Amino acid sequence: MKLRQKVIFLAITPLILALCAIALAVRHQSVLLAQQQRATIQQAYLSSKEAELKHYVALASHSISHLYDSGRDDQATRDEAMRILASLSYGDDGYFFLYDMQGNTLMHPRQPELVGQNLLGLRDENGRPTIQNLLQRARAGGGLERYMWVKPSTHKPVAKLGYVIAMPKWGWMMGTGIYLDDVDQALEKIDVQQSGNIHNTMLWIAGIAIAAAVAVASSGLALNISELRVADAKLKVLAQRVVESQEEERARLSRDLHDGISQWLVSIKLQIEAGMIRLSSGLPAQQQAAHAVFEHAADQLSNVMGEVRRISHNLRPAILDDLGLAAALHHLAKEYTLSSGTPVHFEASGCTDALPEVANTVLFRLAQEALTNIERHAAASRIDIALAGEADGVTLRIRDDGHGFDAEGIALHPQRGIGLRNMMERMDAIGGRFAIRSSSDGTLVTAYAANNS
Repeated sequence: MKLRQKVIFLAITPLILALCAIALAVRHQSVLLAQQQRATIQQAYLSSKEAELKHYVALASHSISHLYDSGRDDQATRDEAMRILASLSYGDDGYFFLYDMQGNTLMHPRQPELVGQNLLGLRDENGRPTIQNLLQRARAGGGLERYMWVKPSTHKPVAKLGYVIAMPKWGWMMGTGIYLDDVDQALEKIDVQQSGNIHNTMLWIAGIAIAAAVAVASSGLALNISELRVADAKLKVLAQRVVESQEEERARLSRDLHDGISQWLVSIKLQIEAGMIRLSSGLPAQQQAAHAVFEHAADQLSNVMGEVRRISHNLRPAILDDLGLAAALHHLAKEYTLSSGTPVHFEASGCTDALPEVANTVLFRLAQEALTNIERHAAASRIDIALAGEADGVTLRIRDDGHGFDAEGIALHPQRGIGLRNMMERMDAIGGRFAIRSSSDGTLVTAYAANNS
């Protein structure tokens, strides 16, 4: 997986996880709210049905109260009361029924085949004793009872809510009931509607998640493309600077070899040839002159060796590897003093040996670049180099009393400030810090490298 793909993945994954968590929370709250709403609606339905049943029973009791309260207990009076109750009905499935306290059916207008039967042992499909529970409720003063009973209009057993009262003078239990299948159907519609709402909510959240993921991925891709273009441009500029630096270094080496070593070697060659000619003459005076020529050639060879050492030291000082950064900077300061005539004061403090090799090289090259810039542009009369070792890194400070320059302007100039940009890029490469402050009183270059850089 490429880096930009990893970045996009790391950006999208937390978003998707957050949206999934939100979706689960929303779904949980929606289901909980739906259950609470269903329970509230169900309770409201049942409360209205209970009030309705109580009202029906009260009306039925009132319709036969003139017979029940007359004090008569003959069969004719009871038959008249049964006739009145049988004639009372409401809706398609609303009726009244009568049982005696032993469970015998006295009156059932919708199921006359039950009249005369003892249903005390009748149990519904759930195994509950239907008539026994109704009689028990009536003996306790009357009230509501839920049970299963065959609905006349469908001939199927459904849930029913009954309300019964006792008529102790005649030993009756009178009651009525409302079938609850319409309540269940209404609640099922509510359940379907709420499930649909939850499903739509999940679809909306999924759509938002997909849109957000696409937006993040598109933004990340656009940003990656933009950053890639910027990085490519920087790489091209950096590569050009590397090439320019290499060409400058090669040109400097070429000048050093041509102007110094090459001319000396040609001179030594000519001197050796002249000495050999004089030696071949056999004359004592010529041999003496040849000896002097060889001595001069030997001196020039010593100078050539010194020049080779100087060039080698500029390329990679052996003292940096052998004795460390402090010794290499001290040697650099002495050589600069001898070559330029400008005194360089070097001071080292603390432990400076914990830096990695690459950091040592970067700080040394930075000091070389700074001294080169000072020699070319600053016209300084004094230079101070301070190397301070700290607990977590090393700080290098190079100060001069030259006339200074516009550091920001030079750093941003496309054709100038290559050395300054090189110093900044070298420090960035090792994760260090670089700062430069310049004024008419001089320039201070500060570089910090961590021990683990």
